[in-house]
Amino acid sequence: QVQVVESGGGLVQPGGSLRLSCVVSGTIFSIYTMGWYRQAPGKQRDLVAHITSTATTRYADSVKGRFTISRDNAKNTVYLQMNSLKSEDTAVYYCNAKNVRDYWGQGTQVSVSS
Repeated sequence: QVQVVESGGGLVQPGGSLRLSCVVSGTIFSIYTMGWYRQAPGKQRDLVAHITSTATTRYADSVKGRFTISRDNAKNTVYLQMNSLKSEDTAVYYCNAKNVRDYWGQGTQVSVSS
């Protein structure tokens, strides 16, 4: 059974930083494209960043230069380093593992407020 578990969310002031982690178990992590998505209240879930099995990355325009996605295949973990956070980054952040099937975590809340 594949499990996807996010952690690292919280409340941070504008300009601050957070690092999200996502651990995947029950499958061969290294073959998956791993993505971070976010959903703000009343809005659709959008891609923030993804990293392929060959470590190719892609970012939403709104986070380029501020967020960095990385993966550690030895730890079955993908990270999202978020710097220079803005109020508009406030959302529930979801981790996604994509191969033949999609697997989603439960989400972690990120709130950016003074």
